[in-house]
Amino acid sequence: MLRLIDLIPELDSQANKYKVHFATGTKENNPLNAFFNNKFQDWQEWQSKRNFEREFILSFIYYEPNLWLFAGIFESISSKWVDDHYIYTTEQMDMAEEFIGRLVVRFEKDFRASYLKLENHYKRFLVSEILRERIAVMQFQGYENVNIKFEDLKSVFYSNEVTWKTALENAKGIYLITDIKNGKQYVGSAYGEEALWTRWMQYASTGHGGNAELRQLLKVKGEDYAMNFRFSILEIRDKTTNTDEIIRRENHWKEILLTREYGYNQN
Repeated sequence: MLRLIDLIPELDSQANKYKVHFATGTKENNPLNAFFNNKFQDWQEWQSKRNFEREFILSFIYYEPNLWLFAGIFESISSKWVDDHYIYTTEQMDMAEEFIGRLVVRFEKDFRASYLKLENHYKRFLVSEILRERIAVMQFQGYENVNIKFEDLKSVFYSNEVTWKTALENAKGIYLITDIKNGKQYVGSAYGEEALWTRWMQYASTGHGGNAELRQLLKVKGEDYAMNFRFSILEIRDKTTNTDEIIRRENHWKEILLTREYGYNQN
């Protein structure tokens, strides 16, 4: 199998100048989402410790178990302590730039450390796949797993991501919007011809989706307030389900979650 150093031979002779970064993060602070929104470099430059005290950083983002997406090579220029963390100044290198977001490597990481000295491990990096095009957004992972931030929702729709489009345009259902700033929620439903895809496209375009309550909220708080919205799916129905049934289920969830009393639903 092709090794990483076969693809990027410069790494072999200069391995002791590189710190490998396996970016994992959390569900709320996901480096893959940052990458999709062209913010990975900023994400990486925030560090709780002095993790990049070498000349270069070889960056990978968790993709699937034992598979890592190549995010680029960066020069580590400086660092400074700010409040309770370090902020690094880095510069993305031209080296292997054509593989960013396309190269998936296999590395069986059976330990917790996320920052490694390249010379100790570089022969274990195997090329799993080189994608035809740079990956732009996270693929659809199932209705029950949808929990997407507004900025990522916009990326899905602006890129017309096929796995999301196929899933959402073939399902009617009840969805939930949560304002992570204050915990308030909004229950809505999708029962149009193209179902959830068309309905959520309206949110991606406007932030409020035409809802009077959310429109007023953004009018008061500003359009950027929509960045606090998180979208999930409460219930799925097939496209043959009639509108009355969808509305009945929407009302059920409004009652369960008390979104008329304590959320953004007015009716």
